[in-house]
This record gives sequence, C-alpha cells and structure tokens, in this order.
Amino acid sequence: MKKFVICIFILIRVVTNDVWSQDVHFAQTEYAPMLLNPALTGAFSHIQVIANYRNQWNSVASPYQTIAASFDARLQRRDADNNSFVALGVNFFNDVAGDMKVTTNQFNLDLAYHIKMGRYSLLRIGIYGGMNQRILDPSRGNWASQFDGDAINTSIGSGENFGSYNHLFMDAGAGIVYTFRRMKYSVNNNVNNNVNCGLAVYHANQPASSFVSLPEDKLAMRISGFINSSFNIRNTPLAVQPAVYMQFQSKYSEVLFGTYLRYNLRESSHFTGSIKPVAAALGIFSRYKDAFVAKGYFQYHQFSVGMAYDFNLSRLTPVSKSRGGVEIFLRFNLDDRLNNPSLW
Repeated sequence: MKKFVICIFILIRVVTNDVWSQDVHFAQTEYAPMLLNPALTGAFSHIQVIANYRNQWNSVASPYQTIAASFDARLQRRDADNNSFVALGVNFFNDVAGDMKVTTNQFNLDLAYHIKMGRYSLLRIGIYGGMNQRILDPSRGNWASQFDGDAINTSIGSGENFGSYNHLFMDAGAGIVYTFRRMKYSVNNNVNNNVNCGLAVYHANQPASSFVSLPEDKLAMRISGFINSSFNIRNTPLAVQPAVYMQFQSKYSEVLFGTYLRYNLRESSHFTGSIKPVAAALGIFSRYKDAFVAKGYFQYHQFSVGMAYDFNLSRLTPVSKSRGGVEIFLRFNLDDRLNNPSLW
C-alpha cells in the first residue's frame, strides 16, 4: 500500500509538472558540466566527451533511468594563445520515469566565451538553446476511475484528458563562472590549486511543458550555483576537493555538499609528456535532508571512469530501505596538460 501511494504521488508530480517539478539531476554533478552551467563548455580541455547513466528508485517502483552524453571543444588550435577562446558543445539526455514510462528527451547546443583576466583568473560566460520533448503513454497507467469495486479493470476508460501525449518545446538559458587557478610544475611535484564558482539560469524562457494544457503550466526557471575547489596537501600525493552544488526550481531546492580525497598514484611529466598520470579518488557527499552519497573515480591518462551511489535518508526511507540510485560515468579528455579531470 505504501508503495502504491508513493507511486501515485510521484506520477502526479511528473504528469502535472506543477510547482514541485524538478529537472533531471546527477549525484556526480561535476561530470555533467553543461547541465550544471553552460559556461563550463570547453572549460576542461580542448576536446571532452562524457557519458552518464543513472538508475534510481528500483526499490520503490519501476526505476527512473537517465542516460546523458555531452561533447565540447575549444574553437582554437591547441598551440594557440590561451588569453581568450570560444568553445562549442552539445549535450543530450533521455530520462524515463516510472511505470508509465514518462519520457523526457533534451538536446542542447552550448556556446561559451572564456576570458583570461590575469595570471591566475578566468571569467567564463555561456549560453545554451535547445529542444525538449516529453512523451506520455496513458495506456500504461492504472487510474482511480478504472476501479470496479474489487480491482482495477483496464477495460474501463481512464476518463483522463491530456492536451498532448507528445509535447515539444524550446528551451534557453545562460551562466557565468569565475575560476582562480594556480599551477606549478616541477620534476618531483606538480601543484594545481584552484577555486571555481558559478551561477546559471536554466529555462529562462519558462516554456509550457506540461501534458495538461493550462496557461499557467510553465516550466519554472532553475537557478544553478556551485563552488568547488582543489588543494594539494603539501609534500604528499594527496589533494582534497571540497564542493557545494545548489539547485533551486520554484519551491524545490537541492543542496549537495562534500569532498573528494584524491590520491595521485603517478604524476604526469608536464615537460616531456612521456609519463602518463594515474589517480584515484573517493568522495563523501550529502544531499541535504535527502541522501548520503558515496562517490569514487579512477583516472588513467586521458580516460576517467567513476561511480556513485545514493543512500536515501528522506521520508521515503521506510519504502526505499535507504536504496536510492546508482550512477556511472565515462570521460575522455583530449588535453595532456589538464591531468585532473574533476578540477575546473
């Protein structure tokens, strides 16, 4: 019974897209950069490719599954002056929710301009525009009007009237990021300390996105903010990487905070490039009043792979048994000089 009530509650939130609606999100926020801030397009390296997968709420009902992919590149030669540059990116995600398989597809084009403000500072400005699609199949659902006194009878009409089962809408937004980065390379020890902060607005045009055709049914703007950093521990192969990620959308809010501890198994040779970097990291994060998140990643040269798991701590715990969601990411970074994949 508890599972049935929770499934109905989630369904209502998905279908009506009311003030409680929220965007797709990842626990490994730093590895879905263009969903965090469009100004991060091209921020990591000259060419970057990332694939993400998330599976959530297996313990409650049919799982929510999200697949995302992104590609971004700097529009300059690799040996060009880095005082300022333009970067272009594309990102896509597919999200399938619950028993009714409510599907959201999104394709965005991102453009960013990166301005060197001094020896250690960069200002990044980005915009995005794209197309969203939401699909609903009512035949997959069971409705209160189909209850015949004993059980759900699917031969009875649902009585539901949706404006459209396949809804397309345009989307747009913008963001800004400031980066302070101090790097020092030596034969025995590479130092790469940085602090990054950003603010972005998604769905700035507040498009109509609901299956119910009402004039006030618009997708609320999402405000995305973050601060993350990395600091080498002097004379050790360790670095701490604390971060805070914040999302605000109508009455919904999310705050994810914590830190990675990174261990450089092998430093790269900055001058010759003959020695490839190898590193591993473990992280402990908390999604405020919702979940405890364990993260980890492994990097070899230009490739990185990572995993995260959410342990649910919210009011859904009696049903979810603390089982939230699992995530996996794969990343390819074509830039030998940027040997730390989670630092911006």
